Amino acid sequence: MAEIITSMAGTPQGEFAALCLALVSALAHAIFGAINKGGVDPFINRGAINIVYSLAAAPFALFVFPLPAGDLVPVLIVVFLVHLLYEWLQAASFHLGAFTVVYPISRGTGPLVTALFAMAVFSERLAALQWVGLLMLSGGIAGLALANIAQQRKDGLDPKKLSVAINVAIATGMMIAVYTTIDAYGIRLAQNPFTFLAWFFFMGGFGIPLLAMLRWRRLAMRPRVGPLFVRGVIGAFVALISFGAVMLATRLGKVSEAAALRETSIIFATLIGVFIFREKIDARRVAIIAVIAAGAVLVEIGGSPSVL
Repeated sequence: MAEIITSMAGTPQGEFAALCLALVSALAHAIFGAINKGGVDPFINRGAINIVYSLAAAPFALFVFPLPAGDLVPVLIVVFLVHLLYEWLQAASFHLGAFTVVYPISRGTGPLVTALFAMAVFSERLAALQWVGLLMLSGGIAGLALANIAQQRKDGLDPKKLSVAINVAIATGMMIAVYTTIDAYGIRLAQNPFTFLAWFFFMGGFGIPLLAMLRWRRLAMRPRVGPLFVRGVIGAFVALISFGAVMLATRLGKVSEAAALRETSIIFATLIGVFIFREKIDARRVAIIAVIAAGAVLVEIGGSPSVL
């Protein structure tokens, strides 16, 4: 399987596979965000998820796939630290703000910054039409966030709390761009991409879970272990799909394209926010979602020679 993925990188088949993987990742990440947001506490939710997927990845990392080569080890350490900060910021944003406010802000910040990072690190270049699509996608997500913020203000949310939530969500978005770039570098550096993936998930059990345990002790109302375990198992399964798919997409195709297409997760996240969390949506936000979708389409087709 690893040989097939390596041989497809940079080919038309690889580009198509990257498209499919990025869209699968988008849907999975929206579901993952909802699982993390729900329940008693997003920090503890994330800790439970990480423990489960770390245990699931352990035998593959230690006994199935080749051990990381020497030059991959320091990259994995950086990846671990970057994701630790990202996961903490994401959980903090979910704790502070409504799902339809903080999720669009964090996801909208990432694609443009990732495209700039990809230019610097991987010498990737997007076509003019792709830049238009990227601006439409990021601008649409920003517009959706602003509309949701306005609704929160109408609903009487504390302005100071809302401001803090927005700032944390922006910081989360910046870390998304950082981790997308460093993950792409790591999975391309690894001879076997599944070695990188296995160690990525295995190492995830040694960061946030420790912070979650400390938070668990301070909670006045602790979540029941049974439902938390179920949330951890489901969340881990979805995380394996979400993060694994987008990392493979960056191995097969352009990092900037995969990052942009993954942010169509905001469409799925908005539907989840409305139907699961009972958050409000209006015609303006529906129109903005259409702009986001159109931007994603331009990012994908804009690089085709037949379009330019």
